Amino acid sequence: MTSIYALALQTRCDAVNACTDAQAARALMRQSIARIALQVRASKGFIGPDVRLVVLPEYFLTGFPMGESIAAWRDKACLAMDDPLYRSLGEIAQHNQVFLSGNAYERDPNFPELYFQSSFILSPSGELILRYRRLISLYAPTPHDVWRKYLDIYGRDAVFPVVSTAIGRLACIASEEILYPEIARALAFRGAEVFCHSTSEVGSPLNTPKSIAKRARAIENLAYVVSANSAGIAGTAIPASSTDAMSCVIDYRGLSLSEAHGGESMVAFAEISLDAQRRYRRRPGMGNLLARQRADLFTDSYAQAPFHPANGLLDANDQTLPADREYFLRSQAEVIDRLDRAGLI
Repeated sequence: MTSIYALALQTRCDAVNACTDAQAARALMRQSIARIALQVRASKGFIGPDVRLVVLPEYFLTGFPMGESIAAWRDKACLAMDDPLYRSLGEIAQHNQVFLSGNAYERDPNFPELYFQSSFILSPSGELILRYRRLISLYAPTPHDVWRKYLDIYGRDAVFPVVSTAIGRLACIASEEILYPEIARALAFRGAEVFCHSTSEVGSPLNTPKSIAKRARAIENLAYVVSANSAGIAGTAIPASSTDAMSCVIDYRGLSLSEAHGGESMVAFAEISLDAQRRYRRRPGMGNLLARQRADLFTDSYAQAPFHPANGLLDANDQTLPADREYFLRSQAEVIDRLDRAGLI
């Protein structure tokens, strides 16, 4: 297959924060899935049958925690790893014969005290073929907080997963992780050609950090970026359109192929040409930044940098420690203090 169309579906997020219990939250999630199912079907019908990849926004099912404790959010808003709601989303992929990517909060039986923010890809058969756990977050647990135990259970291949498909080698980047070049680079080093970026970000006519970073990650890695933003978040006190617009498809040269304005929209769709991308990656010259990379130059700098340590939520016996939102702020304050004392900031 030489080319396909990809769609960054800009859809509304109905937040579950005001739901009084998990049952009410689940009902709202099911309503969101039913609405998205109609939108995917209608969008493909309008754009054309060669739509093969659809990316959904960050936490499109739930919104994000606003004052809830980690335990309360885990119990109300997080999916199980084999959740029936994943099967419902898989049915959308299957009925429309698309690869469907999104992002959700997820429980893990190996870490019952916590939850993780997970990006996923479902195949046209409805199968979950990729699960990526967000690694850098300010207020939520990540695998890096329980690093020894996480690697022991899942291994390193699960940390930066890339899946080979009929439409290319796909990978996921979660939300603000687009601001960290190392995330995209690690995926590109594993062969990623298309970054599925589920995000919920500030909509602005100005260049935002994320809008700049999307182009930078595409250029650096000669990769496509399919970035789906929420069309506002309903159901919280935050003005709904604060996170709106900016969904886009960026090509491997950093060129914007399409971009959505505000509101629910299918406008951010474009053709992805794997043949052209692969020719470009194999072409010697100044523009082949991926082939010109010299990764071993930087290993010592990364190894010695006194930034955020791993295993902050594990005790000496690799048992998970209780976590609260304050833990993450304290950890960041300690990193800032350490960098200050080292004369690095």
